[in-house]
Amino acid sequence: MTGLVWWTIAVAVVLLVALWPRHGVLARAQARAASRAREQGENALKHLLQEAQAGRAGSFASLKGTLRLGDRGLLRVMERMRAGGLTASEGGRYRLTDAGAQRARHLVRAHRLLERYLADEARLPLTAVHRVAERLEHHLTEADAERLSASMGHPERDPHGDPIPFAGEGLDDPGEPITHWSVGQQGRIVHLEDEPAAIFSALVHLGLQPAQAFTVIEATPHALRLRIEDRDITLPLEHAGNVFVTPLDGDTSDAADVLRLAALPLDQEAEIVSLSPTCQGLTRRRLLDLGFTPGTRLRPVLETFAGDPRAYRVRGTTIALRGDQSSVVLVRPVAASVVAAPDRRERA
Repeated sequence: MTGLVWWTIAVAVVLLVALWPRHGVLARAQARAASRAREQGENALKHLLQEAQAGRAGSFASLKGTLRLGDRGLLRVMERMRAGGLTASEGGRYRLTDAGAQRARHLVRAHRLLERYLADEARLPLTAVHRVAERLEHHLTEADAERLSASMGHPERDPHGDPIPFAGEGLDDPGEPITHWSVGQQGRIVHLEDEPAAIFSALVHLGLQPAQAFTVIEATPHALRLRIEDRDITLPLEHAGNVFVTPLDGDTSDAADVLRLAALPLDQEAEIVSLSPTCQGLTRRRLLDLGFTPGTRLRPVLETFAGDPRAYRVRGTTIALRGDQSSVVLVRPVAASVVAAPDRRERA
């Protein structure tokens, strides 16, 4: 075959690979561009919903900062949203139409459900769930979101403490910054702001989580010292503004005589008060299925020299738990219940 023939065949193959419908290079590039454009538009809808909930109208400047687009790129995005009947504008301000607000609320619901799933079921680090959910939320239909919610028992809040709207409805109730709390005041963490990421990572490193009860035990010009469950932490003031709290309710699990099951002495009988509100997902369901329910009496009966795992007598059954599992079970010791018993430690 002549060189011209080979050249012709090579060109034909390249064109075939590039232009093949659905699977060619050009088709894939077009699909990626369309997906990116849809994500940009939906991110704009979420921003406008957030602004509306704060009592503000979205502006060109606020959208530009959120989407990180140039003027021309943002104009194209907002024109697509307007043409799709999702937004309207007047006097340089943007607002959602009813259809746009419905889509935005679905995206918020999908995002928070995905964060709950990624944290509890997929066991992703808490600092990673937001970024992953940001990518996946655009591919979740309303039916998908409902199935995901049902599979997790319809959780009410995401890992940051934000409420998960039901069927796209609901508003945030972030409480107020913990910096408003005074020494001696008790409260419960309801929200950890995840931006900026560095501060959120620092809060996670301190072990802070939504639903934890706390008491402010000291305030200095630079930090708050908090008693959270059975430990003390020092929260720098530059981070405290990202922790939102509400007054503590009358939950008896916050009483001083309550401790974690992992700290209960061997053969000391106790009554289960509750599972820590930080215990969610598969671990919570597993413990409840095993009989670790409020009001149940139990006692540690066996442990290794290392102390982990330990075996507990619950409802006539001996059940072994790892330290991370028993640490989320809150119990109240039953007075004068320590009994003489032989050494039940086993060699690991």
